[in-house]
Amino acid sequence: MQRLYLRHILADGARIEADRGQANYLLNVLRLKDGDYVFVFNGSDGEWLAKIQSSGRRACSLQLMERTREQSAPNDLIYMFAPLKHARLDYMVQKAVEMGAGSLMPVMTQHTQSSRVNVERMEANVIEAAEQCGVLSVPSVLSPMSLKDVLTAWPEAHAGRKLLFCDEGEETNNPLLTLVQLKENGPPPLAILIGPEGGFSEDERVLLKDLDFVTPIPLGPRILRADTAAVAALAVVQATVGDWK
Repeated sequence: MQRLYLRHILADGARIEADRGQANYLLNVLRLKDGDYVFVFNGSDGEWLAKIQSSGRRACSLQLMERTREQSAPNDLIYMFAPLKHARLDYMVQKAVEMGAGSLMPVMTQHTQSSRVNVERMEANVIEAAEQCGVLSVPSVLSPMSLKDVLTAWPEAHAGRKLLFCDEGEETNNPLLTLVQLKENGPPPLAILIGPEGGFSEDERVLLKDLDFVTPIPLGPRILRADTAAVAALAVVQATVGDWK
């Protein structure tokens, strides 16, 4: 059954008018009809079964019938990345949502190739991924910041949170060694930082490794594309110290 994200409060018996784009998607793209059902969610009120009540080919409302899933707690993992070009950025954002990122933050580095970030496009990709993958807690998209500003603000903005710096220059190829050590004393709140296509500059690597809240981890013996590195990093972190346990 199809899922639809709504920017409305969801409650028993509520009747919500679909906007023009949603109505077109339901009635003309999916070819659903009056009396058909969809699941709806808003990121805070759980998931609901809703009946479509159409009023022509271009308009419909959604009658909430019953809550099918209680709201899950928001994911705490912060995914930070150097922006990519549109198609690859779209892919990376969608995969980060699927892999359990709680918020996404574009970070400008010295080798970042795409200096402009379309936050609205990112948010649309987040919602689309959440609709398709059964996600209830919709990740937030944070405003872009330079790497220097992120690191300067970190002790106050993210006190107690460890930043996992995915470093292709690490001496070992095995990220599990470091992650298992983090797990031994109960893993702290985490953020993951993925670099740009050209990698981090040597100055950035030195800066990152000199900070006590930063933990470098490798991602295996091969050089990965930035969008592939995102999936690899999120998978290994979730499987060892994240919510896959």
